[in-house]
Amino acid sequence: MKADNFKRHLIPPMNGPTMLRQTLLTATLLLFPLDTSADDWPQFLGPQGAARSSDAVATSWNETENMAWRVDLPGSGSSSPIITGNRVILTCYVNGDGNAKRQVLCFDKNSGEQLWSVDFPIDYREDGYQGYITEHGYASNTPVTDGENVYVFLGKGGVHSIGLDGQRNWSVDVGKESSNRRWGSAASLLLFENSVIVNAAEESKAIIALDKATGKELWRQEAGMLELTYGTPRIVLLADGESELVISVPEEMWAMNPRTGKLKWYAQTPMTGNVTPSVIVAGETIYSFGGYRASGCIAVKAGGKDDVSDSNVLWTNQSSSYVATPLLHHGRFYWIDDRGIAYCTSADRAIQCLNLWDLLRSILRRG
Repeated sequence: MKADNFKRHLIPPMNGPTMLRQTLLTATLLLFPLDTSADDWPQFLGPQGAARSSDAVATSWNETENMAWRVDLPGSGSSSPIITGNRVILTCYVNGDGNAKRQVLCFDKNSGEQLWSVDFPIDYREDGYQGYITEHGYASNTPVTDGENVYVFLGKGGVHSIGLDGQRNWSVDVGKESSNRRWGSAASLLLFENSVIVNAAEESKAIIALDKATGKELWRQEAGMLELTYGTPRIVLLADGESELVISVPEEMWAMNPRTGKLKWYAQTPMTGNVTPSVIVAGETIYSFGGYRASGCIAVKAGGKDDVSDSNVLWTNQSSSYVATPLLHHGRFYWIDDRGIAYCTSADRAIQCLNLWDLLRSILRRG
């Protein structure tokens, strides 16, 4: 869809990687020794969604070395654990004898002791186990925490607020629809000020903001172009103190006012079809990867109004990740594609610096 048709399809806001297979019925959680003063990991990709930490990480481990504890989980999941204080929190999917459910579990960070679990029975129709659902399963959305409560998105199972003691605060249904490919839900929640922001593209073709305290809907932005949008939105902080909520959809990147849901600007992108990776924010530059079959990437300067395709697009390229969100570190992007091949590119126009798999093969050939 071209940018000149964009606003016809946007409904004004209303107030108010290694993949898991279903054959894996249990999962194992491994943690390295962690200092209790270490930084929290409160959301998907950690603080600010940057996928970086100042903590040291072990480069090898086994049953007797660098393993603080290990527990078996009651079901499978591809969501990431989050850490707040001395708690590790994650989700999993348990399927058995007609009593399928999702679970949110909390463990003591230092001992691995289970502190609590909350069950969410599945009393609605899930998408069938086919297509890309076989790659990620039914517990793919990473929780988020503000240090006082945990917020979880369970796809057709809704959005939920849980206290750090395991007490349920509120639950909100955000839709029971499916995209035309029925690949299931994947986006994680984002916190902004007093709101929980949900990419419910799969469930209702909408981005929704909920009040953190009550679950009341603050605003909703609906658009047909959200279909096949699986990434987690990100917040961009501008030099003038304003904030933008940014997400990449098929063929375009959008920036909205995170307080109202109102569209601020959009830019055309080379990513057609489904867009799975989350956008990457570095200062006031936003990077986006993904698309199918014409995969690509783009860098866009934040700020502006309406169509900024000519004024704010810094560069585009065909280097791309299909599913994984690349890691930006010291001016380079790193990612592993869905074929298991690792790549490294420059953050300047995504020029390929290194195919890590080709490098490994050349080393092996040399003996």
